[in-house]
Amino acid sequence: MSVPLYEAKAELFRLLGHPVRIRVLELLQDGPMQVRDLLAAIEVEATGLSQHLAVLRCSDLVIAHREGSTVVYALSCGDVAELLRAARQLLTAKLSAKLSGERELLSELVQAEAGRQ
Repeated sequence: MSVPLYEAKAELFRLLGHPVRIRVLELLQDGPMQVRDLLAAIEVEATGLSQHLAVLRCSDLVIAHREGSTVVYALSCGDVAELLRAARQLLTAKLSAKLSGERELLSELVQAEAGRQ
């Protein structure tokens, strides 16, 4: 029995629902990285990073391969980077709308204050 699409999407977003995982995916957009470089960039304990990488690997969002004794991680496909770009666009639009509303409120406050003087 297959999972309904909406449940599969919810599971994907649940997997993405941790800042460390998002940061890993953002860093990997620039190309494959060794674990030590991810650790340096994210400032998280090695065991915590290892757990997050395991979740991302099991969900097929990242792939890993060995180069000698070093493990290198990469995005599994360009769709992951596209999803992160879409998230940035949504956040930009949301923040832009919020700032526009706050600018209007500020303008009204300035006008009201000027009218009292």
